[in-house]
Amino acid sequence: MRKDKVTITPSANLGTAYGTFYQKKCIFAPAVKKYHFPNNSQIMSYSKDAFRFCPFCGSGNFVWDGVKSHACSDCGKKLYTNEVGAVIALIYNADGELLLTTRKFNPAKGMLDLPGGFIDLGETAEQAVVREIKEELNLKVENLQFYGSFPNEYVYAGLTYFTIDIAFVCKVENFDGLSASDDVSDICFKNPKQVNLQEIGLASVRNLIHQLQTKTLL
Repeated sequence: MRKDKVTITPSANLGTAYGTFYQKKCIFAPAVKKYHFPNNSQIMSYSKDAFRFCPFCGSGNFVWDGVKSHACSDCGKKLYTNEVGAVIALIYNADGELLLTTRKFNPAKGMLDLPGGFIDLGETAEQAVVREIKEELNLKVENLQFYGSFPNEYVYAGLTYFTIDIAFVCKVENFDGLSASDDVSDICFKNPKQVNLQEIGLASVRNLIHQLQTKTLL
């Protein structure tokens, strides 16, 4: 885990926060829209893709309640399903364009994405986004600010992971070493308002960029 010094700028009362990145005034508004993820059919079918046996006693009588937990009718214990933490980075260049990546692997291989990934055990969200930016883009973050959180469904190997994707506006030292690596196959910069939402692979990122297109002034 990297220990680089990063300045963290908190949002004012989680309301509209103002900052000057690259001499541009940007409005960073946390997500306020209520998203409806996952839908009822995905919640109800989750049991078929997740656990068939009780991890406490091995019983096959391990039933999904359709809301948030499996319960064993033999030992009486429950296993709760919660959202998994992940991070997203919003990185702008001097022209106010947003850095977008192309996904190298499934899910959504070949589609547009934003830098980020899952939070490792023992990491804070802030540490995770700094690490992911270094791993995927070879860039060093010097300042970051919380933007908002977006629920998502991440399907891998047939299993659905319900995630909460925590977005940060990140300022990097420079773009000199910018390169695609790890889970990223390509990099581009685009005006957020010109991004085609249908080209974005993940629902959380699609919702985030839609919010940028409708609420963020660059």
